[in-house]
Amino acid sequence: MFRTKRLMVAGLAAVLMAGLGACGGGDSGSGAVTHGGGSGQAQPSPETVSGLRDTVRHLDRKTVMDTRAHLVRKCTTATERVRHTSSSGSGTHRKTRAWYTTEHHRSCKKVRQGTERYRRVVRAERWCVSLDDVNGAKARDGVWYQVSRAAYDQARAADEHSRIEFTPRGSGC
Repeated sequence: MFRTKRLMVAGLAAVLMAGLGACGGGDSGSGAVTHGGGSGQAQPSPETVSGLRDTVRHLDRKTVMDTRAHLVRKCTTATERVRHTSSSGSGTHRKTRAWYTTEHHRSCKKVRQGTERYRRVVRAERWCVSLDDVNGAKARDGVWYQVSRAAYDQARAADEHSRIEFTPRGSGC
């Protein structure tokens, strides 16, 4: 029984990780990068990239109102009469004494009680920079990189077509 439960949980975890990987879910600063405008193949991020600043883009965080199950904690208390025994002596002179106590138990569970509204994040906030002549390759123009806020501010302050260098968080925008 436990083996099948473990297999089910492992299978569910594998499916969930595969789904998040395909959708680009997870931490954007993890170092995994998708190349080719979101092809879905994770490749290691290069340490730093350099090139001529083309354009910058800031994408705001996008949220929507959604509903989910409202869970509340329900607790129940129960009492149980427990018999205790103590023995003394041996053989025919053995005496057993019994007494009873009442033990109190409390068990709590989260149960659904209606629904609640909450704000769900559809798209996280992103800062992107487009480079021309990436790492000196003249043919690589208009390549988008996701960057940190500091790198975005630095690129935004730089003149257009000036050489900049940064460590990307990911590719594509």
